[in-house]
Amino acid sequence: MKFGVADFGMNVWDGGCFDIEERLRLLKEIGYEGVERLTPVTAADAVNNAARFHRLGMDYATVLGPTVEVSIQWTAAFQKSYVWTSVSGKDFDTFCRQVNHQAEACERWGINVALHNHLGTLVESQQQLEDFLERCPDCGLILDTAHLAAADGDSVEIVRKYADRLTSIHLKDWLLTNPDIGLDQWYVRGRFCELGAGNIGLDNAAVMRELVNVGYDGWIFVEQDTHLQDPFKDLAISRQYLRDAGF
Repeated sequence: MKFGVADFGMNVWDGGCFDIEERLRLLKEIGYEGVERLTPVTAADAVNNAARFHRLGMDYATVLGPTVEVSIQWTAAFQKSYVWTSVSGKDFDTFCRQVNHQAEACERWGINVALHNHLGTLVESQQQLEDFLERCPDCGLILDTAHLAAADGDSVEIVRKYADRLTSIHLKDWLLTNPDIGLDQWYVRGRFCELGAGNIGLDNAAVMRELVNVGYDGWIFVEQDTHLQDPFKDLAISRQYLRDAGF
């Protein structure tokens, strides 16, 4: 396995990424091997950024370019394996049809498309996720443990049942702060926190053990969407949580 950071929360805290080399250097110091996305805006920028990662001994899993088509092509060019689903469908049938079309396009370039389950989307609950995986058999899964757990899902069961569909993992935890607020306002109901600090019974160590059991050997991305202090402090706590669990 490789351990990296999905750095959305870092960008929220900082207001953006202003120095990718400094970010990578500091992440490496606390035990991470990369970030999920290379995010260039031109082909030259893609080459330069990929070279920066290589020089620092860091890596990435996918490329997010200025369009979906370019993202697919650049991801293939850098010999990475997947892009995120990126379609416009607002209802489940349309969404699945479009994802299947994106999967066909990705296959022509020798890569996969993968869905990130997320609160407040068409694929929020465990049943919705399983229905999606049945309807889109050529789509992989970027399993987000806290998004699923906050919707009363079971990530260990998903890992066990859909091991062959796992593309990458987002490990995160959830702190329920306002239980009287419904899941339709999930962004007020609680917040994401460092691994081990949640209060909904999510056992990310158990998820990791099940990943080992099923033979998963891909990227594990720690993600914390909401930081209340320097993100590097939170991410160091999460990395130590994984070390304490044997990883």
